[in-house]
Amino acid sequence: MTTAPGSTRNETAAIGDGLRGNAEELLRELAGPAARLRDDQWVAIEALVVDKRRALVVQRTGWGKSAVYFIAAKLLRARGRGPTVIVSPLLALMRNQVAAARRAGVVAATINSGNVTEWDEIHRQVASGAVDVLLVSPERLNNPDFRDQVLPRLAADAGLVVIDEAHCVSDWGHDFRPDYRRIRTLIADLGTDVPVLATTATANDRVVTDVAGQIGTDTLVLRGSLDRESLHLSVVRFDDAVERTTWLSGHLDELPGSGIVYTLTVAGAHDLADVLTSHGHRVAAYTGQTDPAEREMLETALLDNEVKALIATSALGMGFDKPDLGFVVHVGAPSSPISYYQQVGRAGRATERAEVVLLPGPEDTRIWSYFASVAFPREHVVRSVLEALDYERPQSTAALEPLVELNRSRLDMVLKVLDVDGAVRRVRGGWLATGQPWTYDADRYERLDAARTAEQQAMLDYQQTTGCRMEFLRRQLDDPALIGAAPGSGACGRCDSCTGIHRDTTVDTEAVAATRARLDRPGFDLAARKQWPTGMAKLGISLSGKITEGAETGRVLGRLNSLGWGRRLRPVLDGPDAPVPDEVVQACIPVLREWDWTVRPTAVLALESPDHPVLTTSLAERLADIGRLRNLGTLYLRPDHPPVSAVNSAHRVAALYDSWEVPDLSRTDGPILLVDTLTDSGWTFTVAAWTLRRAGAPAVLPFALATPT
Repeated sequence: MTTAPGSTRNETAAIGDGLRGNAEELLRELAGPAARLRDDQWVAIEALVVDKRRALVVQRTGWGKSAVYFIAAKLLRARGRGPTVIVSPLLALMRNQVAAARRAGVVAATINSGNVTEWDEIHRQVASGAVDVLLVSPERLNNPDFRDQVLPRLAADAGLVVIDEAHCVSDWGHDFRPDYRRIRTLIADLGTDVPVLATTATANDRVVTDVAGQIGTDTLVLRGSLDRESLHLSVVRFDDAVERTTWLSGHLDELPGSGIVYTLTVAGAHDLADVLTSHGHRVAAYTGQTDPAEREMLETALLDNEVKALIATSALGMGFDKPDLGFVVHVGAPSSPISYYQQVGRAGRATERAEVVLLPGPEDTRIWSYFASVAFPREHVVRSVLEALDYERPQSTAALEPLVELNRSRLDMVLKVLDVDGAVRRVRGGWLATGQPWTYDADRYERLDAARTAEQQAMLDYQQTTGCRMEFLRRQLDDPALIGAAPGSGACGRCDSCTGIHRDTTVDTEAVAATRARLDRPGFDLAARKQWPTGMAKLGISLSGKITEGAETGRVLGRLNSLGWGRRLRPVLDGPDAPVPDEVVQACIPVLREWDWTVRPTAVLALESPDHPVLTTSLAERLADIGRLRNLGTLYLRPDHPPVSAVNSAHRVAALYDSWEVPDLSRTDGPILLVDTLTDSGWTFTVAAWTLRRAGAPAVLPFALATPT
């Protein structure tokens, strides 16, 4: 411990003794009358409050990291210091932290996307000194008004800055977020006497070194054992997704209390929730597409044990705090043992036993590959973003999208990275180029790709290991308690490998058939595009505003990532081009029969498919015969038209504009059923429908075999 200037060691010790007593009292307010500070909790609090140091705390979930910063915030406030600023990544985490702060008498407020109408009032409360703790989402750090007006005052007046889930700061962290890199700017603007605390439960040696270096040159690092004595880990393998789902349905009620069932995709979450609900389980889907108000309602339902489980993507992860969560199940393996440990750490924080079950599938690696494919783009694509930006006139993301070969989400990510690197700057009204030199760090991105590949292999090794599963995860996170220890010396004695007790994988054939029937129900609606992309004029296309002559609401047979029709449609689309299988045609019939169209179609037209011409035309022919519709043949692209490969909305519309050879529609007196094999963004259907409508078609009804998600 660094001795405070002008004090003796005895005086400093006396101050520390008094502070520890105060800290213990605050901990009891937070956690109950039996709570006692851990030694490392006190070391961190003392370093922050007395020595004004910068510290990184890497401890398992449930260890009490939030207690450290709330107690430090209260003690610093009592000494006349300014409010504590906590950068927190998720709304669920913020809500839990605000509730925890109130228990210790800490006045806390939060600024995030879910309380926009309260921002001005919160800013006034911060300025007046009425707030002890301000929780801020990382995205707010680069909002121009917040960055330029609020952030400087916070940096000048803050008593403590906390970076929660600090692994997000690091490129090597399992959940790197560009917005988190803005924290470096906040820290750089702090006074030398403002302490900084970074916390995480999931950081290996590489991440610890990276984060500690970003915080400061003399960062105190406190790491503890990552063993979780309440967790009982097991792996249950099924090659068939329907059997896997059936097994879970049959065993869900055997799992203790309530918990979380994770899936890798949004479609998977909805499919699984639907099947489990149909079998009488109280569950609900929770994904990144769930409305914020509904998310809060679902979190409360799980906290209050009103549901057996939330069927969730990783959107329900860091910071969700239910101490008595009884189980975590993964239907599909995450791509990293580190992210897996982070998610299973939600369970068993205040229970003697919690079940952790992994149900991997052969499709997992394909899903990992898809997510890896949308990583940071190649240099020429990034350069095109810089070239499209102006130095004086701000451009919004929507305005930039037509000028580059990136969809909206990837463009937003690239801009954030360039912003952190100093090449662009976000201002009111959009983005500006700074003119600062920028280098594409190809070596860095290759190293990151290699690290991700190694993590994926480690996750496969976890599934196959005959050794202790908890020890495996701890070694992946470089648990300091295992440094120098022989393999097997850290065995937990609880997992299926240690005990030799493996879960029964028997599934009832009738239950499998019932699950399959539920998943095999085909068909869902395809929403029509309502608005043309912005900035089309920049590409020489005179389309803007509301789409007045577009497609009607369409229908799709199935999702490729679904548990039901995905497994049937993927071989059809991945295999050699061939006539449409009979079972696919028969499945299309009820999807068409249940279509809530205003007027029944009178004709069918196939969209030219570069990958599946036989499949598409044969599907259109079969539907024409079954529905007694006039077959208009195929809507071909003009021979001189280049292949359509654009990925973002504006470029795709521009590439499709005036691209087809329209057949004679003079004898068409009703809606056209427009058929394609695969639809993703919906723009091909939209522009084709617009083209046909302008050529005289009364209405266009899109129908596709599949969507990717």
